[in-house]
Amino acid sequence: MQNTLSALCLMAVAAGAWAADGNEKLMGYTEGAEVIDVARETGRIDEIVDIVYSQIKGRRHMTTLKMTVLQPKTDGLKPAVVYFPGGGFTSADYDKFIEMRMALARAGFVVAAAQYRTVPVKFPALIEDAKTAVRYLKAHADMFGIDPSRVAVLGDSAGGYVTQMLAAVNGEKGWDKGDWLNVDSNIAAAVSLYGISDLMSIGEGVGNDRVHASPAVTEALLVHGYAFRNFEGASILSDKKKALAASALGHVDGTEPPVLLMHGTADKLVSPLQSKRMYEALKAKGTDVSYILLKGAGHADDPWFQPQAIARVVNWLKLKLGGEKARESK
Repeated sequence: MQNTLSALCLMAVAAGAWAADGNEKLMGYTEGAEVIDVARETGRIDEIVDIVYSQIKGRRHMTTLKMTVLQPKTDGLKPAVVYFPGGGFTSADYDKFIEMRMALARAGFVVAAAQYRTVPVKFPALIEDAKTAVRYLKAHADMFGIDPSRVAVLGDSAGGYVTQMLAAVNGEKGWDKGDWLNVDSNIAAAVSLYGISDLMSIGEGVGNDRVHASPAVTEALLVHGYAFRNFEGASILSDKKKALAASALGHVDGTEPPVLLMHGTADKLVSPLQSKRMYEALKAKGTDVSYILLKGAGHADDPWFQPQAIARVVNWLKLKLGGEKARESK
């Protein structure tokens, strides 16, 4: 009983303290209302969905490619990141990996997530689409509050293949096709998570070499297409020159922007040797490259969604791209 009375007295004292602070003068206040003062620690983030960034005319229909943008509601010019999703070259569900995208947006980046064409459409369509997505953001930099000189790309798995290719062919105008050709598609940095650098050795060392030798595997379809009429289909190994031309390792020349490669040591879908070889090739050419292995992590499994792993990507991009800058007065 004594304890109950003491607790009631403390509550009464606390209520009196709130009133003594002048809260009784607040509009809407009444006795018994709890008043809290919320610290302004983060800003707002707008999500703009269903943005059509490209339309590709086919023989009988138009292919429409979309993106979603997360835009921090601040006044300055912000660095941007374009996320390209994985999907085994057969899908590009760009609305996933929200954990990573929101972490980047909270850190001050404008974050786009972009769709791209997949199998049965052959290489280099997906690279052309990715470059178009970069150009779209640059062409609409004012709309989204972007500094067009600080646009990076991020991808996982097949999306990591895309970002490695964008880094390896950075500045090569021959890959620019489609819309928004009044701006360039150059990128300031690239991040690849468990991505593919060499289409001829995706399964090396992880026990699925026979699958990747099949003409039905998706990288073979990406490069050679489906069996049809007189074409019986072809393994990715059947034309090594063509496969290398469709691989980031075939284009490394030292002109790449800063690159971050991350891979899980227990990845059984895309061999960790893919990132190892790309790291060694970039390093040999003097490129600014970082390489992080996640011990025990597999392919797109839970470790990749943990704050520690996400923070490594966010912090690396902050280091390479910097933060928000004031707009120049006109």
